[in-house]
Amino acid sequence: MALTIGDTAPDFTADTTAGNISFHDFVGDGWCVLFSHPKDFTPVCTTELGYMAGLTPEFTKRNCKIVGLSVDTVADHNAWSKDIEESQGHAVKYPMIGDSDLKVAKLYGMLPSDAGDSSEGRTAADNATVRSVFIIGPDKKVKATITYPMSTGRNFDEVLRLVDSCQLTANHQVATPVNWQQGEDVIIVPAISDEQAKEKYPDGWRAPKPYLRFVPQPQ
Repeated sequence: MALTIGDTAPDFTADTTAGNISFHDFVGDGWCVLFSHPKDFTPVCTTELGYMAGLTPEFTKRNCKIVGLSVDTVADHNAWSKDIEESQGHAVKYPMIGDSDLKVAKLYGMLPSDAGDSSEGRTAADNATVRSVFIIGPDKKVKATITYPMSTGRNFDEVLRLVDSCQLTANHQVATPVNWQQGEDVIIVPAISDEQAKEKYPDGWRAPKPYLRFVPQPQ
């Protein structure tokens, strides 16, 4: 069954390009983006892994680790990493999980339980559903998920924006409006009454509708 927001991200141990990890220990007390790929040496994923490598410092600033997963071996990942650096201009320094037994893909609901137990003989099309992004919080709960088709490269600037929103709204009783960016106004959540909001925001708020109350982003 596919994971949904609020579920505990399943723990697992796996070999990666950075050695063996226990996933919950890897996440630790920070945030994590786990993003998956159906096959090594595929064109769209090559561009994605390279771009994510370039964005790594931004995620690090946010106390958010990155880990990739692909339905192939760690040895294949290491070889693929060379292609990624040569073609995309960024070295992949975050771990890439080897999932040649399909264990993690099935654990996270990206492949059915009857998909077998080996990546041998499987094509990218066979693994087309292994194209998800999971944002996981310090409590090991899934905070957001995004799934793309193989033919559409993911927007990792949007993933970074989503991490910003998830972190902000985890610490303050606000929500972020459409296309929100860091530093822009946010919305007071409906669970906060006007009386409570006056205590939190003594300078008031902008309310084009009684239920739509905008305030500057809390710091």
